Amino acid sequence: MTTLTSTPRADGFRMPAEWEPHSQTWMLWPERPDNWRLGGKPAQAAFAAVARAIARFEPVSVGVSAGQYENACARLDHPNIRVIELGSDDAWVRDSGPTFVVDGRGEVRGVDWTFNAWGGFDGGLYWPWKRDDQVAGKILGIERCARYRTEGFVLEGGAIHVDGEGTLLTTEECLLNRNRNPQLSRHEIEVVLAEHLSVDKVIWLPQGLYNDETDGHVDNFCCFVRPGEVLLAWTDDPQDPNYPRCQAALRVLEQSRDARGNALTVHKMPIPGPLYASEEECAGVDAIAGSQPRDPSQRLAGSYVNFLIVNGGIIAPRFDDPRDAEAERILRQLFPEREVVMLPGREILLGGGNIHCITQQQPAPHLHPESWKQVLECGA
Repeated sequence: MTTLTSTPRADGFRMPAEWEPHSQTWMLWPERPDNWRLGGKPAQAAFAAVARAIARFEPVSVGVSAGQYENACARLDHPNIRVIELGSDDAWVRDSGPTFVVDGRGEVRGVDWTFNAWGGFDGGLYWPWKRDDQVAGKILGIERCARYRTEGFVLEGGAIHVDGEGTLLTTEECLLNRNRNPQLSRHEIEVVLAEHLSVDKVIWLPQGLYNDETDGHVDNFCCFVRPGEVLLAWTDDPQDPNYPRCQAALRVLEQSRDARGNALTVHKMPIPGPLYASEEECAGVDAIAGSQPRDPSQRLAGSYVNFLIVNGGIIAPRFDDPRDAEAERILRQLFPEREVVMLPGREILLGGGNIHCITQQQPAPHLHPESWKQVLECGA
């Protein structure tokens, strides 16, 4: 694996939108007993269901510890799923894995952000996190993709969402948190994002979803569905602690323009619940000092926005909630050209995230139309 000293922007690379073609999706296998109840077995069943659903649309690679390799192979026995021995501290590949970037000539590279378990020793969710910080480099090595390492600049993939045309969504609650990059100003953070993702406009939402232990990741709250259109988690209930967060985000989005100068169309997605873990579910999680405790009094940050776009499909969570049907209807309306697959999301939510958090798309190398024109001219 080659580690480059330049930046993606300087080399002509950009982060593509999630709806652009994928070559595969990456996942990691859950087993951490202080995060996943009952030794991770219920979560493993949920992850396997997600992997199999994605495998209907595109290949899946799942990183697994040596101790879980045989079990994972048995549970993930599918012609379109590849199981790879790959050590990690937990299973959130959206945040520990690489952010892939592409150029117009058909090459794929990856950004390896510094990872500190969502806050290090100032509110982070576990320690140590060294193996998680190695995940991006391991994946890029397996794929023989050149690597850009942002040593000392902390970022998680779930903290950003792009339209592929120069616009990025994030939250102040996360990226401006003192436990990420306290030495940098907002402008300096924007410069790093611009250089590594080739974005020209950063839209800062004040906060993410209430009680999101990632410090308000945007992928659990608001995402692009196509250029110029976003989907925002929403509640009309003034008593819901998410109400002021949704209102504040809507004000920002209504006043914003994307990198191309276009106003944004905002679609609203209802928030399920409120959802809580049961006493029994919490009792199944090992209590270890330094890890995030599980408590039935704490509201879970459930969200239908935490879905993954795949080639020809949408893989989204459901919660056995009255709003499940409305969420599915909204996704079908927003993505008429894709098949919407709703899967049980509760077990993943109990661990602190959902389908988008446990997946990382790898874009397919695709030539820019102008590059195709040059290839054809050279061939002639």
